[in-house]
Amino acid sequence: MDQTRIINVFNQIPPQLARDNKKFQISKVASGARFKDYRGCIEWLKDAGMINICYCLNFPELPLKGNYYETKYKLYFADTGMLVAMLDEEAQEDLRANKNLGVYKGALYENIVAEALKKSGYALYYYKREDSTLEEDFFVRTANELIPVEVKSTNGRAKSLRTLIQSDKYSDISFGIKFIHGNIGVSDNIYTFPYFCAFLLKRYLKEFGKE
Repeated sequence: MDQTRIINVFNQIPPQLARDNKKFQISKVASGARFKDYRGCIEWLKDAGMINICYCLNFPELPLKGNYYETKYKLYFADTGMLVAMLDEEAQEDLRANKNLGVYKGALYENIVAEALKKSGYALYYYKREDSTLEEDFFVRTANELIPVEVKSTNGRAKSLRTLIQSDKYSDISFGIKFIHGNIGVSDNIYTFPYFCAFLLKRYLKEFGKE
């Protein structure tokens, strides 16, 4: 395995997570880079326990396995501390002081939730509709339900989440989860929790299904 290619992929994760479109683009890793040349590098990083791969769904419906694009994905660090450690010292100090979070604010919170979901036993999936602004950060499932999960850096409106819940096009979805910097709440079939509760999601949904 080409060590330089592995390092190039690893170093590209923070800047690509900082963009609005967090889909990982091999073409940004190196001039003329192609997916087939770098797929092994991504798999190596995953098998080494350094990254988590979040695949883009073909359509937000059950089942999840087999319902995704193998070439469309986001890459998150398996340990959010690695993301922080790869930033410059000034940015690290800003993050610890909760100021000047800038472009990395959303990336940091998403990585925290991705890490919690993965460590809870969930595979990671997201959805982005190419012909509209509809996009959802993560999806998890119970025996009968598909649940969209949105991570907000502010407690703003979750337009895509509401669309997925209310539209008849997405019959497997009846409610959603939103993680915010705020308190627990529920409104319009959206259940809101603070970020640190992400590791409890699987337990919560298990109990939720008994009601």
